[in-house]
Amino acid sequence: MSLRLFDTAARAVRDFVPLRPGEASLYVCGLTVQGPPHVGHVRAALVFDVLRRWLTAQGLDVTYVRNVTDIDDKILAKADANGVPWWAWAYENERACTRAYDVLGVLPPTYEPRATGHITDMVELMARLIERGHAYAVDGDVYFDVRSFPEYGALTGQKLGDLQPAADTETDERKRDPRDFALWKAAKPGEPETASWPTPWGRGRPGWHLECSAMAERYLGAEFDIHGGGLDLRFPHHENEQAQSRAAGDGFAQYWLHNGWVTLGGEKMSKSLGNTALVDEVVRRVRPVELRYYLVAPHYRSTIEFTDAALEEAGQAYRRIESFVKRAAERVGADAGSRVLCADFSAALDDDLGTPAAVAAIHELVREGNTALADGNDAAVAGPLGSVRAMLAVLGLDPLDPQWATGGSDERLAQVTDGLVSLALEQRQAARARKDFPAADAIRDQLATLGVSVEDTPQGPRWELTR
Repeated sequence: MSLRLFDTAARAVRDFVPLRPGEASLYVCGLTVQGPPHVGHVRAALVFDVLRRWLTAQGLDVTYVRNVTDIDDKILAKADANGVPWWAWAYENERACTRAYDVLGVLPPTYEPRATGHITDMVELMARLIERGHAYAVDGDVYFDVRSFPEYGALTGQKLGDLQPAADTETDERKRDPRDFALWKAAKPGEPETASWPTPWGRGRPGWHLECSAMAERYLGAEFDIHGGGLDLRFPHHENEQAQSRAAGDGFAQYWLHNGWVTLGGEKMSKSLGNTALVDEVVRRVRPVELRYYLVAPHYRSTIEFTDAALEEAGQAYRRIESFVKRAAERVGADAGSRVLCADFSAALDDDLGTPAAVAAIHELVREGNTALADGNDAAVAGPLGSVRAMLAVLGLDPLDPQWATGGSDERLAQVTDGLVSLALEQRQAARARKDFPAADAIRDQLATLGVSVEDTPQGPRWELTR
């Protein structure tokens, strides 16, 4: 393969060489379902959805695992504050996350394990760590001994002596070292009985870091290709994952990829800061496909500042692509042209998933296709259409994909809208035929006010929504 990726651990771009020829294994940290997802949450899902699609397009059989953290301090606290069982609160928000993934066209993972379904795997992993001298139990808690693992800090390039105490427990009194982190937390008085599980060290629940190590090993084995997640997860979450898994004898991830933040007002989008844009709310203002374009088009390691102006600009850019695809399909058929990826597009994605240059390659081919449409050269339209659709499919943005087609009551509404616009255009054509141009122009202006753009073509008038 010619794919090169920026590996956080190496702090450099490396050639991607899968562990097993013809296959690729990918683990991405999913969401802690403490609340509904915001735009910053779903960026990681979109980034790694594109990577997965690109690996598949290169002929690799991809196993993609994205977990659900459904037991956590914040879940327990928010469920208690809202007077509902913690598992009900977690499930409600898990469904909200799935809804967000689906509406934005994120392909379902190969496996999507819940943390609470893998307690046995976690207990076994802790037992291995204790046996190897890398973990210890105290009064029902189990901690990872960071001083027992000389490589601790390697992922993020930090030295143990420079690190602050781990802030995942209320007290450091029972730790051998304040920087030791919790693998398992003993059940506390007042917590629901259902939020703890039996272990050889007493009832309790897992620490966040332990969950991902156990689930990654369960579904991908002791060693796998790529571990992904947001930039904010590098430390302590991913550092701790790597330490405990390698201390247990696993090779774990060979490449670490981290996507940049989505910021709002210059700060990382975060529930704790209260500066979020929930996916459910944003897709009421803009089409989901345009939100996907907005989040996919920048380079995955860049920071995206979320603004309405930037979102509208992205929407306009996507609509230019969409307009060409639909017009070309009307002229030469949706399946015209071979699905050949542009060389510039492939080179861009092979260069650390360079979506900005890949999107630029699509727009360049769209310009060529529009020129052919304007010239009435149908023979020259098919090639760009086929290539543009192939490239858009890799980014999950093909406007003719069923993902972006309406259905059910929306389809009925679309039929009614099409009929009403067609009736207005018939009246406009009749006015033009009797040379009543003011009336024809008035109909066109009224449609424009409603967000309907009318274009006169040799084949007759065509229309599309502009917002």
